[in-house]
Amino acid sequence: MPVVWPTDVEGRAGFRVWLRYADGSEGEVDLSDLAGQGVFEAWTDAAVFEAVVITPHGSIAWSDAIELCPDALYLELTGTSVEELMPGLSGPDDS
Repeated sequence: MPVVWPTDVEGRAGFRVWLRYADGSEGEVDLSDLAGQGVFEAWTDAAVFEAVVITPHGSIAWSDAIELCPDALYLELTGTSVEELMPGLSGPDDS
């Protein structure tokens, strides 16, 4: 489950998504670097890109084959670091 739950999503021109999260954060994230690559080839059809939804488990999705992590999008949107979003999370080198 996401750390911060997405509440609204909208596909916009230029492979941008507008997002709103439960904490009130909102804005656009540019996904153009993914467009046209692998499964993201489907986005070249504007109708497919604009059909973005929030799944019951909180992912940002266009189909069963294309889902993005809402936490990663939140970090991109807000400029928050992983450490700020998930305090106490430690990696293998953090003793």
